[in-house]
Amino acid sequence: MKWLESTQCIQFAVADGVATITLNRPQKRNALNRQLMQELRQALLEADDLVAVHCVVIQGAGTDFCSGYDLVDYKAEPPAGAGEAAAVAAYDAAQYRVPSASHDNDIWRMEHNQADIFTVMDIHKPVIAKVHGHCLAGGTDLAFACDLVVVADDAKLGFPATRSQGSPPSHMWTYLVGPQWAKRLLLTGDLIRGADAARIGLAVQSVPAATLDEEVAALARRLALVDPDILAVNKRVVNMAMELMGARTLQRFAVENDARGHQAKSNQAFRADMAQMGFAAAVRKRDAPFGDPFVKPN
Repeated sequence: MKWLESTQCIQFAVADGVATITLNRPQKRNALNRQLMQELRQALLEADDLVAVHCVVIQGAGTDFCSGYDLVDYKAEPPAGAGEAAAVAAYDAAQYRVPSASHDNDIWRMEHNQADIFTVMDIHKPVIAKVHGHCLAGGTDLAFACDLVVVADDAKLGFPATRSQGSPPSHMWTYLVGPQWAKRLLLTGDLIRGADAARIGLAVQSVPAATLDEEVAALARRLALVDPDILAVNKRVVNMAMELMGARTLQRFAVENDARGHQAKSNQAFRADMAQMGFAAAVRKRDAPFGDPFVKPN
């Protein structure tokens, strides 16, 4: 595990049959950038290889599970249509594909991100997402790829970027909650608290924040009692059932439609606001007309 010595964005630990992967960018609220996702993929593959590991827990350091994709990493990219030369100059990587230089390159970039995230589904061992604080945008892409999601009652989940910027590039929403709830949340970008997320099926369990560590540890210990070969059998059968319902095909469609959404005038306006006033202020301007962001299921 020499690669672990150089990781900057995650922490990896194994104890009592459980591998724990901690997203470790607390100063960025564990926002996903390319390095974090590549390190996450390697950690998941490592956990799958280790005989001592029966299951995996993914958690976030600090106050949040994951605040989404790190858009600030891409703030230097020019708007779509700015031209290849300008894009190369901004990205400083003329010998490689440039993410925002074309519609296809946008898809290419997101497919790379998606492949890293869906390593969670591809490995044989079950993965639990332990969600506290904010789980937004790309954070939901990661959490909902996991086999089991356990949330704190007061966690905040949602994809507010659907208000102006596009659609989730990884789409498990319909498989978890059905078409009506998926539309209710994605058409508005509204958020849902952890307790309500469990009620509608976005999580398997919601618990008080103070007991989240204990509850997830107890669940992981139960999984660790089972032979990994048996765990793999059951995980893969359920995943194949979703594949037969089109889950993997839908992921490519989701990426391509998110790229389509990036061409919208509202996304170009958001990117212009972000360049002018910063990410946080641009988000406040985007969300202000919506008022209370929380869905409250009856």
